[in-house]
Amino acid sequence: MSLTVERVLVPVDGSDESLTAVEYAVAVAERYDAQVHAVYVLGEEVVRAIEESVVDQSEIAEDTEAFTDTVRDLAHGEDVEVSSSIAYGFSTKRKTTHPGSVILDTAEDIDADFIVIPREPLTGEPGEVLEKAAEYVLLYASQPVLSV
Repeated sequence: MSLTVERVLVPVDGSDESLTAVEYAVAVAERYDAQVHAVYVLGEEVVRAIEESVVDQSEIAEDTEAFTDTVRDLAHGEDVEVSSSIAYGFSTKRKTTHPGSVILDTAEDIDADFIVIPREPLTGEPGEVLEKAAEYVLLYASQPVLSV
């Protein structure tokens, strides 16, 4: 039985580790002639700042778009098509919303066949959105997962 991959999901958060995951996602997509979908997962501090109107949403959009442009540049060099979205990795209203669940929901929504997720080093610094999500995704994803 051979693996069929049409869409690779790569969650990103603007970190160097997520950029490394993008490189792997592009390589997988190139190998299988697939597309890459990058979901930018916003962390708890950013989500709270948006909800409390402490930060301008247009600034967040600019930051995420700049990172997504970098993703597109990497993929373009390998002739891989990229789509993207932004997701709140936390919610002050729904306890079940966390980065891992958001990633798996996105995988289902876009019909992803493969997930590449960064497993960031445990630095102890707040704001590392994806470092705890990797284990959750590895445990509960129905797709093959590459953790880098």
